[in-house]
Amino acid sequence: MAKGLDVGTMNIICATKGSGSISFSQQRNAFLEMESNDLTKQMLDNGRVLYTQRGNIINVLGEDAFKFSNVFNKHIRRPMKQGIISPDEKDSIPMIKLIIERVLGLPEKKDELLYISVPANPVDNQLNVLYHSKTVEALATKLGYSTCPIDEGLSVVYSELSESNFTGIGISVGAGMTNVTVAYMATPIVSFSIARGGDWIDEQVSTATGLAKERITSIKETDFSLCAEHEIGSVQGALSVYYDALLTYVLQHLKRKLSETAPPDAEFQVAIAGGSTRAKGFVELFEKRLRETDLPIRISGVKKSRFNTAGTDSKDPIYSIARGCLIAALSKEASLAPAPSPSPESSSSKYSPHKPEPVIVSNKG
Repeated sequence: MAKGLDVGTMNIICATKGSGSISFSQQRNAFLEMESNDLTKQMLDNGRVLYTQRGNIINVLGEDAFKFSNVFNKHIRRPMKQGIISPDEKDSIPMIKLIIERVLGLPEKKDELLYISVPANPVDNQLNVLYHSKTVEALATKLGYSTCPIDEGLSVVYSELSESNFTGIGISVGAGMTNVTVAYMATPIVSFSIARGGDWIDEQVSTATGLAKERITSIKETDFSLCAEHEIGSVQGALSVYYDALLTYVLQHLKRKLSETAPPDAEFQVAIAGGSTRAKGFVELFEKRLRETDLPIRISGVKKSRFNTAGTDSKDPIYSIARGCLIAALSKEASLAPAPSPSPESSSSKYSPHKPEPVIVSNKG
């Protein structure tokens, strides 16, 4: 069974296809260091919490790291920074390895196909994207998967633009990076990344207001809208300033990259996804800045990844990248399958890599 894996700075998400639906397994890409004692270990074991132990130190991983950080008032640590494995965190790779193992599980068959999202080369930074990509692939390969990388922006195209024949612009605004891919008929024309995302916004607002970054993040996620009028000097006002600055910066780089190529004469729909697009009013601000940028291509519209997770009324764009990776894996799997013998009853309804099957989203947690 093919799978898709999104290895993000904030979340690691796996997408798998069951009988008529897509399910997601998710963990926060973070860990928390705690002192070990018998009571703590018993509590973690009873709660089936993912953790490691070395000497008298316990590292709690994933979503539970955030829960325990609030209980014990301690800072979490992040294995990734600016969209890649953090060179400043010595335990990055062991922590990511364990989270990937928890999210993916073991393959059901040998060399099960797995598409993994990777960042494109940044245009504004000398980040070592190759090392990150090869390391993440190696971790999944050791589990027994046959891996294939896919640019994060292209995975958004696969996820959201089937109705446009996979012609359009996929933009993923994550915590560590913003990834952009311009594709024509599922073929990338331009792919690049920006070393700025949600974390950059939080850091700039923290510097401007003097509040801790964690506090800024909390306000951004619970009490912020780009549609509202904000008091000058407020945290919300500063967030609006830096969201605007980020979108303007990304679109300026997109215009420059498009000017370096010769895009086909076609209409391009824009699909935006990623956790940092959750803010109310994001699409409206994006559309405004897009009109002002005057790109050298025709834009047919802007859509935000919005689909329900099973059992909830929430619509979350963070699942789009993993979903796109899965669709790419299913497409590849279908192309490798032996062709069935033709028969009068056969029809054109079998899976086509250019027309992905409709899916229902569920969340395994």
